[in-house]
Amino acid sequence: MRRLSMKKIKDVLRLRFITNISYRQISRALNTPSSTAADYCKRFEITNYKIDEFLTLDEDEIYQLLFPEKSLPKTYKTRPIPNVEYIHKEIAKKGVTFELLWQEYKEQYPDGYGCSQFKEYYYKYKKRLNPSMRQTYIPGEKMFVDYSGLTVPIVDLSTGEFIKAQIFVSVLGLSGYTYVHATASQKVEDFIKSHVKAFEFYEGVPKILVPDNLKSAIISNNKKGIVFNDNYAELSRHYNFAIEPARVRKPQDKAKAEQGVQGIQRWILAVFRNKTFFDVDEINEAISPLLDIYNNKIIKRIGKSRTDLFEENEKKFLEVLPANRFIYKELKIASVNIDYHVELNRSFYSVPFKYLKEKVEIKYSTTLVEIYYKSKLIATHPRLYKINDSSTIKEHMPLNHQYQNEKMNPQRLISWGRNIGVEAKEFVEKRLDEAQYPVKAYRTLIAILSLAKLYGKIELNLALAYALKIDAKSVKSIESILSKKLYLVAANNVVKSNVFNNHENIRGSDYYK
Repeated sequence: MRRLSMKKIKDVLRLRFITNISYRQISRALNTPSSTAADYCKRFEITNYKIDEFLTLDEDEIYQLLFPEKSLPKTYKTRPIPNVEYIHKEIAKKGVTFELLWQEYKEQYPDGYGCSQFKEYYYKYKKRLNPSMRQTYIPGEKMFVDYSGLTVPIVDLSTGEFIKAQIFVSVLGLSGYTYVHATASQKVEDFIKSHVKAFEFYEGVPKILVPDNLKSAIISNNKKGIVFNDNYAELSRHYNFAIEPARVRKPQDKAKAEQGVQGIQRWILAVFRNKTFFDVDEINEAISPLLDIYNNKIIKRIGKSRTDLFEENEKKFLEVLPANRFIYKELKIASVNIDYHVELNRSFYSVPFKYLKEKVEIKYSTTLVEIYYKSKLIATHPRLYKINDSSTIKEHMPLNHQYQNEKMNPQRLISWGRNIGVEAKEFVEKRLDEAQYPVKAYRTLIAILSLAKLYGKIELNLALAYALKIDAKSVKSIESILSKKLYLVAANNVVKSNVFNNHENIRGSDYYK
């Protein structure tokens, strides 16, 4: 069995044990064989962990629990379940028989089920299929999302130009209860914001979301598999729903969304055709009363409104909203610098020093920065915006640095520099003078002066002399000068220049006056 990525393993377990959906639904949502999903779930069950606790473990711990070096206990040795979806697809082909499919199954799984049980699994599956392919909906199961093809123009007061506001539409499968939200674009941040608003409008979360193949949701959907946008995948984990994108060129998969979009275009957007708006907030204010009218309109063939159907048959089946609203975050991969900080938009954030030189994942919003190592949260900081500003947590520092930081002051740093050399002292003084707040320069200067332990005082002093000439300031720059011995190249050039300029056979300009 090919091992899934850690994120996908967690998604399988989350959807099975938190969202409580079937292996077949998990298979469609994650593009993973249902037998593989079942296998991971069985492996999890024998760990005796609670699901919430298990999902907080780091990658190494999870792999060790799911794939122990020693053989698994006998209780795990269950027979692999036949892939009924594969059987259904293959049995329709000319000349293919159950006997042939069972033989292929036994070749792959010698300890698998006998032929009669193999068939029984398939027949149970087939009974659940709707031969007419007519869509039937389970209360609280699915929400369909799409953008209206029609946009609403916004006048930019500063330029007089028109901007096209995008109209997000979500529809619940059973009731048809609809939510509409105008945004400035279809970019990921706006797309996710509309989802959060929709969940709050419904006061709950469905088990499965069915988006069209929008780039904000789906990066690719082809024979090779489905690749979700990272932020959209994070949204699904936060609210514990599965993503089941509509199949390409399969309009029946998104019929509900298209019906909702059509209704909204007729009952809301058509009303706006002669109106002028100046921002999206103004559009959303205008949408709200019209949306109430649309949802409260009686459907003749049913005799009830979408609101009635939602309140009576669907609302109570939605999953409870999590305590915290999802916050959109950007993603960046970075290496931990020698000073145990990572750089984000020219600001610096500390991590525990044991992660020195490691690759980490930075997730950041307008207010918060979170740093992860192998899916484990290792640091949290408030977002900084000033260039070269830094956020350093004391516990992230080595003990000697903690002591130095607590006891440090400009005089101690200058004295430390003087002990290394004249140029080192000058370097320290200059950086302290340049710093708006001297204490913010301590971290960098401590890291630079500590390089004497690796390279020696003489070499560090030469490197800092060279750094003064080229105005190099960062730890990374000084380390580069030391590792490449750039100060020696510069010194050689100076020597050569002095030799030629002072040689007795070279006549200066004054000779010809």
